[in-house]
Amino acid sequence: MRIGIVTPAPPDSLYGNRITALRWAGLLKQLGHRVTILQTYEGEPCDLLIALHARRSQMSIIRFRRQQPDAPIIVALTGTDLYRDLQTDTRAQLALELASRIILLQPKAIETLRRDLRTKARVIYQSVEDTRNVRVAGVKPPGAKVSRHEFKKQIVSFPVCVIGHMRAVKDPFRTAMAARILPAKSSIRILQVGGAMSEAMAARASREMLANQRYEWLGEKSRSQVRRIMEKSRLCVISSRLEGGANVLSEAIVASLPVLASRIDGNVGILGTDYPGYFEVGDTKELVRLLTRAETSAQYLTELRRWVKNLAFLFKPAREQRALADLIDELRA
Repeated sequence: MRIGIVTPAPPDSLYGNRITALRWAGLLKQLGHRVTILQTYEGEPCDLLIALHARRSQMSIIRFRRQQPDAPIIVALTGTDLYRDLQTDTRAQLALELASRIILLQPKAIETLRRDLRTKARVIYQSVEDTRNVRVAGVKPPGAKVSRHEFKKQIVSFPVCVIGHMRAVKDPFRTAMAARILPAKSSIRILQVGGAMSEAMAARASREMLANQRYEWLGEKSRSQVRRIMEKSRLCVISSRLEGGANVLSEAIVASLPVLASRIDGNVGILGTDYPGYFEVGDTKELVRLLTRAETSAQYLTELRRWVKNLAFLFKPAREQRALADLIDELRA
C-alpha cells in the first residue's frame, strides 16, 4: 500500500510530530508498505493518508478527500489539536469528520472527543527503542571505573532533566522557578534540553542561567544526546499545560527514569490516576516539595522508578507496529 504521512513539522526538525512520523514510516516500511513523509499533501499518489495534527493538516486532508473520495484517512491527534483546537476551531472538527479513523496517543484522550466520533478512535502508544544495553561511544558502561573527580560529581549532584522545545504550552521554566527556592543544602541541578521557539524564550533561558546557579540550558540536542542526558539524570520533570501524549514521557518510561509530571490528561492517561509523582499545573511550591522528596527519600525515588518500569511494555516498537498493522487491516476489511 502507498501511504502518505503528513506532518506540519519541517524536515530535519526534532519536533514531536516529525519524530512520530519518522517512527511510523519506519514501522510501516517494515510491514512492506511504501511510505512518503510530507509537510502538505499536494496530490501525490497515495492509497492511505495519515495526517498528524487535525487543524494544521486540515487542508491536506481536504485535498486528499477531494482527489480520492473513497480512500481512507487516519488523523492522529497529537496535542494542541486535541486539548485546545477541538473546542474552538472548526478546522480541527472538520478534519475529524472527514477521517476514517482517529489515532489517540493515550486512552484518556477519548473523553475529549464528541460521542459520535469516539467509534472512530483507536489508542496507539508511542514506542521507544530501548538502547540501554547498546554501548555508546564516550559513555562508560555500568561498573566501569571512573576518576575520583567524576565520582565526586556523581555524589554531590542530583541532575534533573527537562526536555522539550521551549514554548508556552510546555510551561518550560517551571522547574527552573522551583529550583530557585529549593533548600540551600539541595544538590539538584536542572538540565533544560530543547530549542527556544522564540527570541524571548532564548533570552529568558540565558537570563535564568545567569541568575540561577542550579540551572543550565543545553539547547537543542540530537535524540542520541538526549538519551545520554536522560541516562545521567536522576529525575525528569514534565510540566506541560497540555499534551496529547509526550514522546519524552515514553522515553523516560522506557529508560526507567522517574518522572514528576503535571496533572493533565496527557500525562494521567499514560501514567495512571494514582501515580505518586503529580503536581498541579503551574504549582511551583508543590513541585519543590516533590523534588525535595525525590532527592532525600530513596524509597520515594524507587517507588517512582518501579511505577514507570512497570509501564515499559506499553511502548515496545513491536506493539506499536502491530497496532498500526491492525488499524490498516481494519480499514481494508
